Amino acid sequence: MSADQHALLLDRGNLKRRNRFNKAVEVVSTVAAVLAVAVLVIVVGSVFLKGVGALSLHFLTTPTALFGESGGGISNAIVGSAIIVAIASVIAIPIGILIAIYTTEFAPPSIAHPVRFVLDILNGVPTIITGIFVFGLLVEGNHQSGFAASVALAIVMLPIVARTAQEVLTLVPSTLKEAANALGIAPWRSTVRITIPTAAGGLITGSLLAVARVAGETAPIILLSSIVSQGVLTDPGEPLASIPYFIFQSSESPSATAHTEAWAAALVLIAFVLVLNVVARAFYARSRKRMGA
Repeated sequence: MSADQHALLLDRGNLKRRNRFNKAVEVVSTVAAVLAVAVLVIVVGSVFLKGVGALSLHFLTTPTALFGESGGGISNAIVGSAIIVAIASVIAIPIGILIAIYTTEFAPPSIAHPVRFVLDILNGVPTIITGIFVFGLLVEGNHQSGFAASVALAIVMLPIVARTAQEVLTLVPSTLKEAANALGIAPWRSTVRITIPTAAGGLITGSLLAVARVAGETAPIILLSSIVSQGVLTDPGEPLASIPYFIFQSSESPSATAHTEAWAAALVLIAFVLVLNVVARAFYARSRKRMGA
Protein backbone atom coordinates (compact mmCIF):
# COMPACT_ATOMS: atom_id res chain seq x y z
CA MET A 1 0.00 0.00 0.00
CA SER A 2 1.38 3.34 -1.03
CA ALA A 3 1.65 6.31 1.27
CA ASP A 4 -1.14 8.11 -0.63
CA GLN A 5 -3.53 5.16 -0.21
CA HIS A 6 -2.71 4.94 3.49
CA ALA A 7 -3.38 8.66 3.94
CA LEU A 8 -6.68 8.30 2.06
CA LEU A 9 -7.81 5.49 4.38
CA LEU A 10 -6.89 7.59 7.40
CA ASP A 11 -8.90 10.52 6.03
CA ARG A 12 -11.92 8.25 5.48
CA GLY A 13 -11.63 6.91 9.03
CA ASN A 14 -11.39 10.43 10.45
CA LEU A 15 -14.39 11.49 8.37
CA LYS A 16 -16.49 8.61 9.73
CA ARG A 17 -15.50 9.47 13.30
CA ARG A 18 -16.36 13.13 12.74
CA ASN A 19 -19.72 12.20 11.27
CA ARG A 20 -20.51 9.93 14.22
CA PHE A 21 -19.47 12.67 16.64
CA ASN A 22 -21.58 15.25 14.82
CA LYS A 23 -24.62 12.97 14.93
CA ALA A 24 -24.08 12.32 18.63
CA VAL A 25 -23.87 16.05 19.34
CA GLU A 26 -26.99 16.63 17.25
CA VAL A 27 -28.92 13.98 19.18
CA VAL A 28 -27.80 15.34 22.57
CA SER A 29 -28.68 18.90 21.54
CA THR A 30 -32.10 17.81 20.32
CA VAL A 31 -32.81 15.95 23.55
CA ALA A 32 -31.73 19.00 25.59
CA ALA A 33 -34.01 21.27 23.55
CA VAL A 34 -36.94 18.87 23.94
CA LEU A 35 -36.34 18.67 27.69
CA ALA A 36 -36.28 22.47 27.98
CA VAL A 37 -39.59 22.77 26.13
CA ALA A 38 -41.05 19.86 28.10
CA VAL A 39 -40.21 21.52 31.42
CA LEU A 40 -41.99 24.71 30.33
CA VAL A 41 -45.02 22.77 29.09
CA ILE A 42 -45.20 20.71 32.29
CA VAL A 43 -44.93 23.77 34.55
CA VAL A 44 -47.46 25.85 32.62
CA GLY A 45 -49.78 22.88 32.16
CA SER A 46 -49.65 21.97 35.84
CA VAL A 47 -50.38 25.53 36.94
CA PHE A 48 -53.20 25.79 34.40
CA LEU A 49 -54.89 22.55 35.45
CA LYS A 50 -54.67 23.34 39.16
CA GLY A 51 -55.58 27.01 38.93
CA VAL A 52 -58.11 27.36 36.13
CA GLY A 53 -60.90 26.05 38.36
CA ALA A 54 -60.64 29.04 40.71
CA LEU A 55 -60.07 31.61 37.97
CA SER A 56 -63.10 33.81 37.37
CA LEU A 57 -64.11 37.43 36.91
CA HIS A 58 -65.08 37.53 40.58
CA PHE A 59 -61.61 36.28 41.56
CA LEU A 60 -59.93 38.97 39.43
CA THR A 61 -62.12 41.87 40.59
CA THR A 62 -62.54 41.13 44.31
CA PRO A 63 -60.01 42.06 47.03
CA THR A 64 -58.42 39.42 49.21
CA ALA A 65 -60.75 38.02 51.87
CA LEU A 66 -60.09 38.54 55.56
CA PHE A 67 -57.90 35.99 57.31
CA GLY A 68 -59.77 32.73 57.80
CA GLU A 69 -62.48 33.63 55.29
CA SER A 70 -62.92 32.36 51.73
CA GLY A 71 -64.40 33.83 48.59
CA GLY A 72 -61.90 36.63 48.11
CA GLY A 73 -59.89 37.52 45.03
CA ILE A 74 -56.71 39.24 43.93
CA SER A 75 -57.81 42.65 42.66
CA ASN A 76 -55.79 44.41 45.36
CA ALA A 77 -52.79 42.20 44.57
CA ILE A 78 -53.07 42.98 40.84
CA VAL A 79 -53.25 46.73 41.51
CA GLY A 80 -50.42 46.59 44.04
CA SER A 81 -48.15 44.57 41.74
CA ALA A 82 -48.86 46.96 38.87
CA ILE A 83 -47.93 49.99 40.99
CA ILE A 84 -44.80 48.41 42.46
CA VAL A 85 -43.50 47.20 39.09
CA ALA A 86 -44.44 50.47 37.36
CA ILE A 87 -42.47 52.57 39.86
CA ALA A 88 -39.52 50.17 39.63
CA SER A 89 -39.62 50.47 35.83
CA VAL A 90 -39.70 54.27 35.96
CA ILE A 91 -36.59 54.18 38.15
CA ALA A 92 -34.58 51.41 36.47
CA ILE A 93 -35.30 51.68 32.74
CA PRO A 94 -34.09 55.27 32.12
CA ILE A 95 -31.01 54.80 34.31
CA GLY A 96 -30.17 51.45 32.71
CA ILE A 97 -30.49 52.80 29.17
CA LEU A 98 -28.40 55.88 30.03
CA ILE A 99 -25.68 53.64 31.49
CA ALA A 100 -25.73 51.56 28.31
CA ILE A 101 -25.51 54.64 26.08
CA TYR A 102 -22.61 56.06 28.06
CA THR A 103 -20.58 52.85 28.19
CA THR A 104 -21.26 52.00 24.54
CA GLU A 105 -21.03 55.38 22.84
CA PHE A 106 -18.88 57.69 24.97
CA ALA A 107 -16.91 55.97 27.75
CA PRO A 108 -13.32 54.84 27.15
CA PRO A 109 -12.61 51.11 27.59
CA SER A 110 -10.94 51.80 30.94
CA ILE A 111 -14.34 52.87 32.27
CA ALA A 112 -16.73 50.81 30.11
CA HIS A 113 -15.22 47.41 30.99
CA PRO A 114 -15.33 47.89 34.80
CA VAL A 115 -18.92 49.17 34.56
CA ARG A 116 -19.95 46.07 32.59
CA PHE A 117 -18.18 43.88 35.15
CA VAL A 118 -20.04 45.57 38.03
CA LEU A 119 -23.35 45.16 36.20
CA ASP A 120 -22.68 41.45 35.71
CA ILE A 121 -21.93 41.06 39.42
CA LEU A 122 -25.05 43.03 40.38
CA ASN A 123 -27.11 40.83 38.09
CA GLY A 124 -25.96 37.78 40.04
CA VAL A 125 -26.72 39.13 43.52
CA PRO A 126 -29.56 37.14 45.15
CA THR A 127 -32.73 39.19 45.42
CA ILE A 128 -33.01 38.43 49.13
CA ILE A 129 -29.73 40.33 49.62
CA THR A 130 -31.14 43.27 47.67
CA GLY A 131 -34.25 43.13 49.84
CA ILE A 132 -32.21 43.16 53.05
CA PHE A 133 -30.17 46.13 51.79
CA VAL A 134 -33.28 48.16 50.97
CA PHE A 135 -34.88 47.09 54.26
CA GLY A 136 -31.96 48.57 56.18
CA LEU A 137 -31.97 51.66 53.98
CA LEU A 138 -35.68 52.55 53.85
CA VAL A 139 -37.74 50.34 56.17
CA GLU A 140 -35.76 49.87 59.37
CA GLY A 141 -36.91 52.55 61.79
CA ASN A 142 -39.84 53.43 59.51
CA HIS A 143 -42.41 51.04 58.04
CA GLN A 144 -42.91 48.84 55.03
CA SER A 145 -44.06 50.47 51.81
CA GLY A 146 -44.71 49.74 48.17
CA PHE A 147 -42.05 52.30 47.28
CA ALA A 148 -39.40 50.37 49.20
CA ALA A 149 -40.36 47.23 47.28
CA SER A 150 -40.13 49.22 44.04
CA VAL A 151 -36.61 50.39 44.89
CA ALA A 152 -35.53 46.79 45.50
CA LEU A 153 -37.05 45.62 42.22
CA ALA A 154 -35.46 48.58 40.42
CA ILE A 155 -32.04 47.43 41.65
CA VAL A 156 -32.80 43.96 40.30
CA MET A 157 -33.97 45.40 36.97
CA LEU A 158 -31.09 47.83 36.48
CA PRO A 159 -28.33 45.42 35.36
CA ILE A 160 -30.76 43.51 33.13
CA VAL A 161 -31.85 46.67 31.32
CA ALA A 162 -28.31 48.04 31.09
CA ARG A 163 -26.65 44.87 29.79
CA THR A 164 -29.43 44.16 27.30
CA ALA A 165 -29.30 47.74 26.06
CA GLN A 166 -25.52 47.53 25.69
CA GLU A 167 -25.82 44.45 23.51
CA VAL A 168 -28.51 46.06 21.38
CA LEU A 169 -26.58 49.31 20.89
CA THR A 170 -23.52 47.40 19.69
CA LEU A 171 -25.68 45.88 16.93
CA VAL A 172 -26.36 49.28 15.37
CA PRO A 173 -24.42 49.31 12.05
CA SER A 174 -21.19 51.24 12.39
CA THR A 175 -21.73 52.64 8.89
CA LEU A 176 -24.58 54.79 10.23
CA LYS A 177 -22.31 56.30 12.88
CA GLU A 178 -19.49 56.79 10.39
CA ALA A 179 -21.83 58.55 7.97
CA ALA A 180 -22.98 60.87 10.75
CA ASN A 181 -19.37 61.64 11.69
CA ALA A 182 -18.52 62.33 8.05
CA LEU A 183 -21.35 64.88 7.92
CA GLY A 184 -19.93 66.62 10.98
CA ILE A 185 -22.83 65.70 13.26
CA ALA A 186 -21.95 65.95 16.95
CA PRO A 187 -21.63 62.56 18.70
CA TRP A 188 -24.45 63.28 21.14
CA ARG A 189 -26.77 64.34 18.33
CA SER A 190 -25.83 61.24 16.34
CA THR A 191 -26.69 59.10 19.34
CA VAL A 192 -30.05 60.79 19.90
CA ARG A 193 -31.11 61.02 16.25
CA ILE A 194 -29.61 57.81 14.80
CA THR A 195 -28.40 55.24 17.33
CA ILE A 196 -31.31 55.29 19.77
CA PRO A 197 -34.12 55.30 17.15
CA THR A 198 -32.42 52.46 15.29
CA ALA A 199 -32.09 50.38 18.46
CA ALA A 200 -35.47 51.40 19.93
CA GLY A 201 -37.07 48.00 19.38
CA GLY A 202 -34.23 46.20 21.14
CA LEU A 203 -34.27 48.68 24.02
CA ILE A 204 -37.99 48.09 24.49
CA THR A 205 -37.37 44.34 24.37
CA GLY A 206 -34.77 44.51 27.14
CA SER A 207 -37.05 46.66 29.26
CA LEU A 208 -39.99 44.28 28.87
CA LEU A 209 -37.82 41.27 29.73
CA ALA A 210 -36.63 43.07 32.86
CA VAL A 211 -40.24 43.77 33.85
CA ALA A 212 -41.12 40.11 33.32
CA ARG A 213 -38.11 39.12 35.42
CA VAL A 214 -39.10 41.15 38.49
CA ALA A 215 -42.88 40.70 38.25
CA GLY A 216 -42.68 37.42 40.13
CA GLU A 217 -40.02 38.32 42.70
CA THR A 218 -41.14 37.33 46.18
CA ALA A 219 -38.19 37.71 48.56
CA PRO A 220 -37.96 41.54 48.46
CA ILE A 221 -41.76 41.81 48.71
CA ILE A 222 -41.87 39.71 51.89
CA LEU A 223 -39.33 41.99 53.55
CA LEU A 224 -40.60 45.32 52.24
CA SER A 225 -44.34 45.18 51.49
CA SER A 226 -46.05 42.24 53.18
CA ILE A 227 -48.02 43.78 56.07
CA VAL A 228 -50.97 44.73 53.90
CA SER A 229 -54.68 45.35 54.30
CA GLN A 230 -57.37 43.49 52.39
CA GLY A 231 -58.61 46.57 50.52
CA VAL A 232 -57.35 48.00 47.24
CA LEU A 233 -54.61 50.53 48.06
CA THR A 234 -52.82 52.80 45.60
CA ASP A 235 -50.55 54.81 47.92
CA PRO A 236 -46.94 53.62 47.40
CA GLY A 237 -46.06 55.14 50.76
CA GLU A 238 -48.00 52.30 52.38
CA PRO A 239 -47.49 48.52 52.08
CA LEU A 240 -49.14 47.28 48.90
CA ALA A 241 -50.49 43.83 48.19
CA SER A 242 -48.88 41.87 45.36
CA ILE A 243 -49.50 38.69 43.43
CA PRO A 244 -46.22 36.97 44.46
CA TYR A 245 -46.93 37.56 48.14
CA PHE A 246 -50.54 36.42 47.73
CA ILE A 247 -49.25 33.17 46.21
CA PHE A 248 -46.77 32.72 49.06
CA GLN A 249 -49.33 33.48 51.75
CA SER A 250 -52.05 31.28 50.26
CA SER A 251 -49.68 28.36 49.71
CA GLU A 252 -48.76 28.46 53.41
CA SER A 253 -52.41 28.22 54.46
CA PRO A 254 -53.82 24.85 55.61
CA SER A 255 -56.98 25.51 53.57
CA ALA A 256 -57.40 23.59 50.32
CA THR A 257 -59.38 26.53 48.92
CA ALA A 258 -56.45 28.86 49.59
CA HIS A 259 -54.14 26.47 47.76
CA THR A 260 -56.42 26.52 44.72
CA GLU A 261 -56.48 30.33 44.85
CA ALA A 262 -52.68 30.32 44.98
CA TRP A 263 -52.59 28.22 41.80
CA ALA A 264 -55.06 30.60 40.14
CA ALA A 265 -52.93 33.62 41.07
CA ALA A 266 -49.86 31.80 39.76
CA LEU A 267 -51.70 31.23 36.48
CA VAL A 268 -52.42 34.97 36.21
CA LEU A 269 -48.77 35.76 36.88
CA ILE A 270 -47.50 33.22 34.35
CA ALA A 271 -49.92 34.55 31.73
CA PHE A 272 -48.62 38.08 32.32
CA VAL A 273 -44.99 36.97 32.02
CA LEU A 274 -45.67 34.92 28.88
CA VAL A 275 -47.46 37.85 27.21
CA LEU A 276 -44.57 40.17 28.05
CA ASN A 277 -42.08 37.69 26.60
CA VAL A 278 -44.07 37.32 23.38
CA VAL A 279 -44.32 41.10 22.98
CA ALA A 280 -40.61 41.46 23.74
CA ARG A 281 -39.71 38.88 21.09
CA ALA A 282 -41.86 40.71 18.56
CA PHE A 283 -40.11 44.00 19.28
CA TYR A 284 -36.73 42.27 19.08
CA ALA A 285 -37.51 40.70 15.71
CA ARG A 286 -38.68 44.06 14.40
CA SER A 287 -35.53 45.74 15.72
CA ARG A 288 -33.23 43.16 14.11
CA LYS A 289 -35.03 43.56 10.78
CA ARG A 290 -34.73 47.33 11.00
CA MET A 291 -31.03 47.26 11.86
CA GLY A 292 -30.42 44.69 9.13
CA ALA A 293 -32.08 46.99 6.64
